[in-house]
Amino acid sequence: MTKARRRPSDGVQFLERTPARLLTLYLPLGLIMAFLLFPFYWMTTTTFKPDAELYDFVHFNPLWVAHPTLEHITALFTDTDYPSWWINTMLVTVGATAISLVASICGAYGVERLRFRGSSYVGLAIFLAYLVPPSILFIPLATIVFNLGLFDSDWALVLIYPTFLVPFCTWLLIGYFRSIPFELEECALIDGATRLQILLKVTLPLAVPGVISAGIFAFTLSWNEFIYALTFISSSENKTVPVGAITELVNGDVYHWGGLMAAALLGSIPVVVLYSFFVEYYVSSLTGALKE
Repeated sequence: MTKARRRPSDGVQFLERTPARLLTLYLPLGLIMAFLLFPFYWMTTTTFKPDAELYDFVHFNPLWVAHPTLEHITALFTDTDYPSWWINTMLVTVGATAISLVASICGAYGVERLRFRGSSYVGLAIFLAYLVPPSILFIPLATIVFNLGLFDSDWALVLIYPTFLVPFCTWLLIGYFRSIPFELEECALIDGATRLQILLKVTLPLAVPGVISAGIFAFTLSWNEFIYALTFISSSENKTVPVGAITELVNGDVYHWGGLMAAALLGSIPVVVLYSFFVEYYVSSLTGALKE
């Protein structure tokens, strides 16, 4: 008796069985999630640990909090300028994100829809500008900031951050605008609409997921930026959260780990909230930008 030939669907059915899915899907995902979320768990536990538990691994479990405390969070708000850092970071981030989105939308629409000579090369050049390291650019940008009288001002960061936000956001929106049928704009042109009206009333409503994705990217990168904020801001009350936490909570070789982790934990909340509300738009827009 010959053996029955295995059908192609047998392999799919094998993957759909519970033990197979547990081994091939849930176990790898669980390991990846544990690996990615462990730093946040460690940051949270360190925030609520008293100093005695932070440095005594003999009598206390380093992975658990035996006696939770709010002393690190309280000290962060009373002994440092953390509220000012948080407000400065929010103002700089929102301002830089708004400027970057306006410039990126106009640039992406011009490159993708106007179809001028060399537009494809311009789009490529815009993306390549994103690959230039900020550590190279902050020296010439410092000269511009000093000449404009913006040193130690949050406006310096608002105007400088778009230099690395606009290239990637423009490239992302170019890919998303490409997925929108051009026939819709042709119909609007026939009806007498201008290019600005088409952009505002036809293209942008259809490109909301892409705009949200670009906004999330710009917001996250602005919120976490360190080099420019460290270079152009000197006074404590004007610092942002990443710079203020490192410069004010580290004294020589003494690291105030409780305060550092509390600053990082509270500083990550806006980004976490933003991603939790718009993660579906973020994934869909990346798919639309990369599929072509």
